[in-house]
Amino acid sequence: MIEFDKSRRLFLKRGGLALAGMSLLPSGLWALPAAEVVQLTILHTNDTHSRLDPYPAAKGDRYSGMGGVARRKQLIDNIRSETEHVLLVDAGDIFQGTPYFNFFKGEPEMKAMQAMGYEVATMGNHDFDEGVENFAQQLQHVKFPFVVANYDFSNTVLANRIAPNILIKKGPLQIGIFGLGIDPDGLIPAKLFGKIRYLDPVLIARNQVASLRAQGADFILCLSHLGYQYNGSRISDRLLAAQVSGIDLIVGGHTHSFLEQPVGVQNPEGEKTLIAQVGHSGIRLGRIDFRFEKSSKRRRSFRDKSTFVR
Repeated sequence: MIEFDKSRRLFLKRGGLALAGMSLLPSGLWALPAAEVVQLTILHTNDTHSRLDPYPAAKGDRYSGMGGVARRKQLIDNIRSETEHVLLVDAGDIFQGTPYFNFFKGEPEMKAMQAMGYEVATMGNHDFDEGVENFAQQLQHVKFPFVVANYDFSNTVLANRIAPNILIKKGPLQIGIFGLGIDPDGLIPAKLFGKIRYLDPVLIARNQVASLRAQGADFILCLSHLGYQYNGSRISDRLLAAQVSGIDLIVGGHTHSFLEQPVGVQNPEGEKTLIAQVGHSGIRLGRIDFRFEKSSKRRRSFRDKSTFVR
């Protein structure tokens, strides 16, 4: 599958474990002279759901024995040792799913993410399963920020502790990152969501893009827990991408979608916004390599190299 973006000369080359070594495009399109480009590698996860150990071994289960934070850390460390500019992010639902959460309320999950070197994350609906106060308490175990732009935390213990966005510098590039949380109605009990106010993610996303571009962002990443796609008009990553211009990549969660490669959706300006999601339980580590022209910081190309954690 190859998709072209006229304004950015964007191309997609399928990657990943099953396609290792397979060439879909002339090699010259990717192999730009090293002196003229800078590469940004984005590593991403979503919906780990307290799965610190590998997936349970079970005969006939396609995911049997996969995952586990120790193996994920080894993969991340290997990539960082080989690649200069790496950004590690998560799209929420860190909590809930194994006895680790039932007994320890999120402490081991947060400590594991800190040990793996996550740099920014957003919140999923299950991250409220022990309430706002518990999430605030678990923040003491991490040094990296959480970003959610469409939740107003003003009247809660998370006020001034969850930012709407952040700028992270990687080499010459400024990466603007903002987060979007799902509508809590029907998903998060009111007593757990507390006095947080949910705001329209489309309007908020447009404001975030404008703000981050004004601050000098060369690349804009949205960490979303809206879900990849639904029937009907319920807001999703695909609908967001179609309605908001200026987002380069949406790393999503909630729907546990195993996307084989990033999906391009045309935004209102006719450019492609990419959407990526890697299922659940830490079974896969998402990886997308972007290349930019050093002189203009214009994005030239990307390819997906996501892999299963074995």
